[in-house]
Amino acid sequence: MNTEIINKIIAEWLKDKIFPPLIKRDAPDLVLERTSEIITISGPRRAGKTSYMYQLIQELLAQGSWSREDILFVDFEDYRLADFTAADTDALFTAFQQVAGKAPTFLFFDEIQQLSGWSRVLRTLHNQNRYRIVVTGSNVGLLEREIATELRGRCRNILIMPFSFREFLRFHGVPHDERTLLTPARGMVLKAFEQFLKEGGFPEVVKKETVMDKRELLQTYYRTIFYRDILERYNIKAKAVLEAVMRYSLNMFSDLFSISMLEKELKRHKLPGSKQTISNYLGYLQEVFFLVAHEKFSYSPRQRMMNPKKIYFLDTGFSLLSTDFSENKGKLLENVVAIEMFRRRAECFYYKGRRECDFIIKEGTKPKAAIQVCWELTPKNETRELQGLREAMNAFAIEEGLILTNDEERVLTSAGAKIQVMPVWKWLRN
Repeated sequence: MNTEIINKIIAEWLKDKIFPPLIKRDAPDLVLERTSEIITISGPRRAGKTSYMYQLIQELLAQGSWSREDILFVDFEDYRLADFTAADTDALFTAFQQVAGKAPTFLFFDEIQQLSGWSRVLRTLHNQNRYRIVVTGSNVGLLEREIATELRGRCRNILIMPFSFREFLRFHGVPHDERTLLTPARGMVLKAFEQFLKEGGFPEVVKKETVMDKRELLQTYYRTIFYRDILERYNIKAKAVLEAVMRYSLNMFSDLFSISMLEKELKRHKLPGSKQTISNYLGYLQEVFFLVAHEKFSYSPRQRMMNPKKIYFLDTGFSLLSTDFSENKGKLLENVVAIEMFRRRAECFYYKGRRECDFIIKEGTKPKAAIQVCWELTPKNETRELQGLREAMNAFAIEEGLILTNDEERVLTSAGAKIQVMPVWKWLRN
């Protein structure tokens, strides 16, 4: 690796780097000076992981005890570092010491998965007990596998997702305290929620003014996930099959993903996609934070594996690449709930017996909550929604149920059980 390039990158960080305007993220408070663990920040590409790093750096600088000369920041997606290897790490620290005049205390490594052998590098640095280390990565599977083998017990993970609804309201300056919700200004919250539902929470997408601009940017993200995060990283040869799996997922969000049905469709078009290949690709889409998949609840691992998974986008903005909002508003509402469950790291399943329930939340070894999601309760669907929820509650001895809707709030009693009905937007604020 050319040391002049390394020196230039270090100098740019120390002298020229200007932080963009930041929206404070709802992430755990960190006191990095007292943190002995490696902090790993994971989440989707373009969700704001780098911005959260900047937030942490600004908090350090604001204390007055630390300067930029105490902080080494490296973006491993910088094209100039394409040839950087683990063997160049010593040269990186030598260059920093030459430019800054001292060794760094804090290490911030962005998109660390781009560095081959990154986990061994981090383990070596961590073992020296000289540095406080923060890294980001856009591949949950890669991070977790490497951490499990190389860095077990040495890491703390923070998940940064696209804006939550609370962060979305903060970005747009919409007040949402309890007093405001009792005034006509409540309408601003409802309007913001409709926008959030349709367009998602990717920070740069949220900043765009028109739906066309938002869609174009989301299309760029989609292509980057396709080519860079999956096709190249997993060395996939069957490009057309991956394309078919991703297209299928665009139209099947908040629905069951039938591997058998897609396999038949691929055969009809003479594409070489086996059930195992499709299953692998579905796993890759989860590892790069494009989708989350919920299994049908069963105490049997084999039964969970045999049944179709229910899939959700990890940002509802991707629905702009499929069909119209009016056709999908109920599915989008359910998808927003699935995203929030993922953000809260809840262990989620769906229930399917004689009837269906959208979410079963497991804590420990047992299901603890049952949640149904629908746009609104009407005379046509109320019985169906309640029966599905009650069947799931009875199956797992859950005493109270929850139905999340667009904007209804009341308490129902069904066969002696209490069912709370609540707007999704209000549930998201809790």
